[in-house]
Amino acid sequence: MSLRPLFVTQVYEATLADGRGWKDFNESLIDLIRMMADEDEAGRRWSKNHAYRGYTSYGSLNDLPQRFPEFAELKRHLDRHAQAYAKALNFELARKPRLDNLWVNILKPGGGHTGHIHPHAVLSGTIYVEVPDGASALKLEDPRLAMMMARPGVNPDAPEAEQPFVYLAPKAGTILMWESWLRHEVPANQAKSDRISISFNYA
Repeated sequence: MSLRPLFVTQVYEATLADGRGWKDFNESLIDLIRMMADEDEAGRRWSKNHAYRGYTSYGSLNDLPQRFPEFAELKRHLDRHAQAYAKALNFELARKPRLDNLWVNILKPGGGHTGHIHPHAVLSGTIYVEVPDGASALKLEDPRLAMMMARPGVNPDAPEAEQPFVYLAPKAGTILMWESWLRHEVPANQAKSDRISISFNYA
């Protein structure tokens, strides 16, 4: 007999941490994100109103690459990775994927982000800037889960590709990307300090 893996969900993983100048660039991102959290009153208000434990610019700033040179440089890196991912997925595209929006996240201890998808986007992802010990992994959900009905659970030692949930533990510099329909969440941050990341969508 043979098994034929069909309808595979491909998740993209890369890192900027091996690149020249990453440490200084990452430190400049951390300083900039901390400054934003201090000065962006609309973002702090949005975070409070939506019970986000920490700070996110998601609801307040939508022009970070135009506003700050650090984010313009980051966009150049992400554009390259999004193009490589789209090619690996064999997408038939008339042009390169376009960065639609990008926002920062400071997740305080105990904070999380419930399961969700990213409508109206093609590719979504996150680059991790500061990941202390005990910080949340990214939890990805098998997209078939809601349709499995009476299917039994799988053995705990089943391969990663056959598990209903997969947890990816990033490090500073890690880039993770997935197709925007893939449901994902960030469990509660068990670290004793902030988890800092930058999320994005490509159209």
